[in-house]
Amino acid sequence: MGLEEYNTKRDFRKTREPEGKETPADEGMFVVQEHHASHLHYDFRLALDGVLKSWAVPKGVPEEPKVRRLAVQTEDHPPEYAAFEGSIPKGEYGAGEVRIWDRGTFDLKERGSDRLVFVLRGQRLNGAYALVRFKGKEKDSRNWLIMKL
Repeated sequence: MGLEEYNTKRDFRKTREPEGKETPADEGMFVVQEHHASHLHYDFRLALDGVLKSWAVPKGVPEEPKVRRLAVQTEDHPPEYAAFEGSIPKGEYGAGEVRIWDRGTFDLKERGSDRLVFVLRGQRLNGAYALVRFKGKEKDSRNWLIMKL
């Protein structure tokens, strides 16, 4: 995806979010941010391909095996976003409070266009997880399931 979509959605004169510059990401790092926007959700991010691959998880990343949760893929974020906490101003994309809920490292075990399998080592989340893209009419669906294996 790259950072073009990220940059076009934000006015950096108004928000303290980091600007989307292409910089090397710390591959193997993950972060979960609690995001109090129009609806509470959790942003799950994996450092891959020089960016943070990102999914909005409305009910939070599961902590128990066999629990499946919707994860909607969003635009890639710059690596610096992993440290972002604070307020996104009203009227801006994603307006609301952002707090780091968990962070750590991961080992990628499997990667395909419709499936990621990885092991998380965080403060709260630990163990094997999978992200699996919904199959359906829409070939490039942004809807995935995240589950603890």
